[in-house]
Amino acid sequence: MAKTSMVEREKRRAKIVKKYAAKRAQLKELIRDPKTSPEERAASQAKLQSQPRDASASRGRNRCAITGRSRGVYRKFGLSRVKIREVANRGEIPGLSKASW
Repeated sequence: MAKTSMVEREKRRAKIVKKYAAKRAQLKELIRDPKTSPEERAASQAKLQSQPRDASASRGRNRCAITGRSRGVYRKFGLSRVKIREVANRGEIPGLSKASW
């Protein structure tokens, strides 16, 4: 099990990302647009940098839905490799079975 504080931190980050997503997208669009004046682009960059660090989606970390483990997490299932193996062996994931040949 992961520390509860780490799991809660990820939940808090996800909430902050969602809160700032529209504003970040708008600022990034202004920065990328070739028609934007250099002054306006610089102002947009400054506003983007002044936002909280956790507003960036890339700071998020995938975690296992059961244990909170941060490494070896499969996106398709939302579970870590350890839990996928346990759940698959019990036959709880439809269509997933241990390979044998």
